[in-house]
Amino acid sequence: MQPTRFTAFALDGELELNRLAGRLNISRKYRWEEPMRLNPVTLTPSTDGDSLQVYLYSFGGLVFVNGDDELVGRFLEGIGHYAETLKGRPQLRYREEYRLEIEPQRPASISNDAALLPAFSQVSQDIICLVLAQSVALERIEEHTDAVLDEVEGLIAQLKKGKLELPDRDLARLASTVLGFKYASVAQIMVLDKPDITWDNAEAERFYLTMAGLFELRPRYQEIKHKSETLLDVNEVFTSLSHARRSARLEWIIILLIAFEIVMTLWEKFWG
Repeated sequence: MQPTRFTAFALDGELELNRLAGRLNISRKYRWEEPMRLNPVTLTPSTDGDSLQVYLYSFGGLVFVNGDDELVGRFLEGIGHYAETLKGRPQLRYREEYRLEIEPQRPASISNDAALLPAFSQVSQDIICLVLAQSVALERIEEHTDAVLDEVEGLIAQLKKGKLELPDRDLARLASTVLGFKYASVAQIMVLDKPDITWDNAEAERFYLTMAGLFELRPRYQEIKHKSETLLDVNEVFTSLSHARRSARLEWIIILLIAFEIVMTLWEKFWG
């Protein structure tokens, strides 16, 4: 049996699956944690066991099953007419690949590059797609978090020189960005939640936990959380310094106004 190949990508924005479903004339409603499965050629719902599939996740994940780069390009060109996030052939910078091999005579084994199972199951494929989508989405957040850390390091370097020229609007934007990282990694990517099937299927749970452990989903989330908290602490310091600077300016303005009033009073008294 030929191996099943998986290629996962992370988009820079979310996917509104129910709106997309309406535009594709798909009648069903998708919960947040449910992926949309399509045939990447016909853009129609796929069924279990189809050789060509693409999984679309609300948090901006795409996972192609047996899709090469040409097929990915054709899919993006076609789906771009229906989804704003996918218009204009977006640059898919974040990519993860995996392979599923079926060997009935060999014991099951799972590694970072491939999974070897004695029999194919749709549940295993669904779990592989979910973990890959979560992994590339975390990669996107990790890169953005590191970019903000680099920006903050530049501000700290200025602060060492006694300079802090950061408007309140930029401070608010920084805090909003950091909170967005924390929200995206927990609420959107669902990295702390197990798939529903794992609650009733012990084998599926073991498979998911093994896959999630290999891709270090929880440690990577904890690292993002730690960096986000550090950035929020730094932002709080910057905000306090900014408020102190504004208070100092107001105090000097008040002092100058009082001094001006005294000078004017003396002027009127002696030189009227």
